[in-house]
Amino acid sequence: MSTRWYPIYQRGNPQLRVFLPNFWMKLVRPRPKQQPNMVQFQCSMEMTKTDIKNYLEKIYKVPVIEVRTKILLGRFRRDYGKGYIVKDDDEKHAFVTLPKSMQFEFPNIFENAKDEEEESMKSLDEAKKSYKNYIDRNKDRPDVPSWFSI
Repeated sequence: MSTRWYPIYQRGNPQLRVFLPNFWMKLVRPRPKQQPNMVQFQCSMEMTKTDIKNYLEKIYKVPVIEVRTKILLGRFRRDYGKGYIVKDDDEKHAFVTLPKSMQFEFPNIFENAKDEEEESMKSLDEAKKSYKNYIDRNKDRPDVPSWFSI
């Protein structure tokens, strides 16, 4: 939770202020059988349904039809070092319904991983070839150190 407080209201000639929200939202990978116009977020516990709707509409300009929230209780577990029971923090999940014309697709951040893998394989093959050339060049001189070459 943020430690910021909302500024106190001042009558008369108030100073210009920037109101930063104490709220946060995190996009969560959707469950497998979810409608294409549904988006799932993990948000701060203090947010209400109207806060979530206004947050998405005003800041990100996303049209929102409906918001449903669900609070997931934290897990109880035994602390290994001390031996006493610890409870994890609760989480609030928001399920946001978009208009039927909009479809949300979770972003694939690993789309360039295949290209990078191919490049690394090429560089590995080049390194193998250069090492083989080095071995072939020095095969007749086994007693000469590797750092000494003509």
